[in-house]
Amino acid sequence: MAAEAHVTEDQGSVRADVWIWSVRLTKTRSQAASACRAGHVRVNGERVKPAAPVKVGDEIRVRHAERERLVVVKRIVRKRVGAPVAVECYVDNSPPPPPREFAGPVAVRERGAGRPTKRERRVLDELQGH
Repeated sequence: MAAEAHVTEDQGSVRADVWIWSVRLTKTRSQAASACRAGHVRVNGERVKPAAPVKVGDEIRVRHAERERLVVVKRIVRKRVGAPVAVECYVDNSPPPPPREFAGPVAVRERGAGRPTKRERRVLDELQGH
């Protein structure tokens, strides 16, 4: 299989941003690197740069897209793999995502009301807590 060629079980290491992207915790590698640079990625409790090595057994904490993921590395992946293979590469210890009912109400405008004015946008932002 072509996908299995990029999955290794040896004790090597790979860059943190590459591994996070490869197992589909972020959509793009640049998002993974940006998360590392912003301090949203921790390996074994320490903030890491994108080039930090990740080994089997490391605990990775990623804060991305309003959610915190806590995973333990089971396999090293050097290239992006499909979702079924990616799930086998880590143990997911993340807290469950918040229920959708707590996401907040969606603003509804009357049909034909047009685009909100700047003042209306400020009021909406204030109500939503932004």
